[in-house]
Formats: sequence, structure tokens, C-alpha cells
Amino acid sequence: MTTQTAPDHLTFQPHPFLGRFNSAFFSAMGGYINWHLRQHKAAAFADLPSTVVELGSGVGANLRYLPAGARLIAIEPNPYMHHRLRRAARSRGVDLELRSVVAERIDLPDASTDAVISSLVLCSVRDPEAVLAEIRRILRPGGRFSFAEHVAAKPGTVTRWSQRVLRRPWAWTFEGCSCERDLAGSIRSAGFTKVELTRYRIHSPFLPFNTHIAGTATT
Repeated sequence: MTTQTAPDHLTFQPHPFLGRFNSAFFSAMGGYINWHLRQHKAAAFADLPSTVVELGSGVGANLRYLPAGARLIAIEPNPYMHHRLRRAARSRGVDLELRSVVAERIDLPDASTDAVISSLVLCSVRDPEAVLAEIRRILRPGGRFSFAEHVAAKPGTVTRWSQRVLRRPWAWTFEGCSCERDLAGSIRSAGFTKVELTRYRIHSPFLPFNTHIAGTATT
């Protein structure tokens, strides 16, 4: 009898050092990062329903955008994020349901939710197209996927050069994060009925991180 192993993109192997580092990093830097992204996040995450599915909830950076008394179904496979996420949810009065699965295989039924959100997540998943297919699968007709993601800069720019030069140490430090993905193209070609997104740039010392998109895709 042979034992079948799940494909790499359907598993998550937590790294004891990097998992703890990123949990502490995003907890410490969350306010600073949100300050740069706040206007576009607020627009993308406006008028969310009382129950929301979030991909890669991390330490709870987006809890502030949920309505009062909301229920959050958090898809977060990194166990080193869980303690801070639970604590943040309690402090904000959010009913948290935590699921330790990867976004390429969300353990929710078809057409079971009205809203999915993500921020700074599609850059680090193994298979963005598979994740987007899962989002469409779990959304009800007319449901919305709201996102705020960092993306590849325009070719020939200093930012694009820095993304290419630093791609390996950046990906190692931030557990697979890539600054070189055309996520706008991926979202537009994922089969949503309507996609509205804005491209924008922030000005931070983290040069590879400074090009972004935010918006909403509707089923």
C-alpha cells in the first residue's frame, strides 16, 4: 500500500524561527504598514457583511475594518500567528473561527459566503490561480472578494530592479512572499463577473514593497 503525499501547494510547513519572526514583525509593524495602506484598504473593505472569510489573517491587521460584532472565519495556516490573532480578535469583540488550512484548499462549502478579503497574502501563496478559484468557489452569486495586495512594479523602474535583485532574501525572510507577481492580471483573468481595482504607490524604506493594488472582484 502506498502513501499519497499532498502536493506542495496544498500543505504549509511552519518554520520555527521565521514563523515567530514574522508574527512579531507584523505585530510590531502593523500600525506603520496600515498607515500607508489605510485609505485604499478602507475603500476596498467598506460595508462588509457581518460574516467575513479572510485569507491569511496573520496577527489581525484587518480586524479594524470589520463591522461591530462581526464573525471572522480566518484561513491562517501559520500556527505562530494564532496567539496574537486570537488576542486581537478578543480585544475588538470579533467572533473568531480559526481554520489552519492553506488558501489553495479552503475547507468551506461551495457558495457559502458573501465576502472574502485578503491583504498582503496573494504574494505568498504557492498557487495564486488556485486560491482565486477557491475564492470563486466559496462565494455566493453576487459575493465579493476585496483585496489589498503588493505587486510587481513597472519594468525598467528602480523599484522593479530592487524586486528582482532582492527576490530570494525577501522570499526567505517573509516565508515565500514574492514582489514580482502580476496579481492584477491574475484577478482579472480569474473568471469574476466584475473587477474594479486601483494601482497605487506608497513611499516606505521597503522599496520592493512599494507598488500596490486594491479593489473588489464580484462573482
